Amino acid sequence: MKKIFVASTNQELINTVEKACKHFPNFFSAYSMPTTDTSISYINYEIPEIKVLDYTSKEIDCGKILEAINADEWLHYGGIIAVCKDDDQVKLIEYIKDDNILSILPIDEFKNNFEHLLNILYQNQQFFYTRGMQDIIGRQEEGSFVCSNNPMDLKFYTNFLVSYLYNTNRVTDNDRIGLQLTLMELLMNAVEHGNLNISYEEKTKWLAEGGDMLSLIEKKNKEPQNKNKKIKIYYAIRKKASAFRIQDEGEGFDWRKYLNKKAEDEELHGRGIALSKSCIHQITYNEKGNQVTFSILNKTDTVNTVPGIMKPFPTIEYKDKQIICKQDEMSNDLFFIVSGNFKVYTNNKLTATLTADDIFIGEMAFLLNDRRTATVVANGKCTLIKVPKTDFLTLIRKNPHYGIFLSKMLAQRLALQAQTSYIFQEKIEELQGTMQQFRAILKK
Repeated sequence: MKKIFVASTNQELINTVEKACKHFPNFFSAYSMPTTDTSISYINYEIPEIKVLDYTSKEIDCGKILEAINADEWLHYGGIIAVCKDDDQVKLIEYIKDDNILSILPIDEFKNNFEHLLNILYQNQQFFYTRGMQDIIGRQEEGSFVCSNNPMDLKFYTNFLVSYLYNTNRVTDNDRIGLQLTLMELLMNAVEHGNLNISYEEKTKWLAEGGDMLSLIEKKNKEPQNKNKKIKIYYAIRKKASAFRIQDEGEGFDWRKYLNKKAEDEELHGRGIALSKSCIHQITYNEKGNQVTFSILNKTDTVNTVPGIMKPFPTIEYKDKQIICKQDEMSNDLFFIVSGNFKVYTNNKLTATLTADDIFIGEMAFLLNDRRTATVVANGKCTLIKVPKTDFLTLIRKNPHYGIFLSKMLAQRLALQAQTSYIFQEKIEELQGTMQQFRAILKK
């Protein structure tokens, strides 16, 4: 069950969230708090996937809540939907450019669109990963989004997808900005020049006369030939690279004309393709010009964020083949993986390879106060944070919500591994049964 948390005193807004969640009773559940401190406490202890911050409630200091979330980015992954009183407040919140915010909506638009946003999240629930799960899942996802010509949808999909790539350590902070820019530029091109058939000249005239593109898009969307057109976004996310394809239902456009345009060219518009090309690994168009494909090279074996309670401890670099810990020695330290990968040997046999996706080295022996069950060796240049047991326990006492979170994370990983082992055992038994039948046939 995924938690949708609301920091608000506006009962109508709270009712909107609760009503929307009832359409997905087995997946979403709604919770709300009427004060700033209770909201921060709930967020710290329950780690809700989606946070709705109501900037219209004077009793709620949403800025303080946002600061608490950003104080430990590793702990508070997920997304925020900000609700504002009007368009002016929307612009103020957009100005802070907080990467955790998926969508910023005036309150009337929120009431009309929240169920729609929730449906987007439900249809793409594979992106609701739990910290520490991606190594077991396999770090490979593929699928598609289908969205309207509404720029709000495009921005939501873009932020949702890029946040996932960032939280699973596939893109750096700088790459995150570039990828957001690329997706939004190409999606807006698909809407404007593809589905809505807005020419370069028409857009130039509209902007020169003081118009804004949202108004022009809204106007064009009302035309009968445009109102049902969709944008399709395909993605294939792999361990080493990720590919994306955007397809519109328009007649296409002369993409060659803009492909070599320099990003710094001073024009009202028309720089989108050049900007996109500078941010990504490879970009291609189909002949017609209504489909664009591009890819990025994923970052590997390095984390983007470090848990807040780990930051006071020194980061230690290890050389290739340097021993981290030895089998049968007492476990006095916990290791947080910052970068690199590590070979695990049990009784001198290679049994596993650990990367940043595994998060910790030696957490089970550490927690169980037991001896090390394996020897761990650096494979190439690696970086760890070494945390002494006594210091770690002191920090957990001061930050009990961290202890709860880490317990949940380890329990979920063990449960999923147990489920995987059970399925594997069933397959073995099924195969053994098939072999027995085969032997019986041969004997005849």
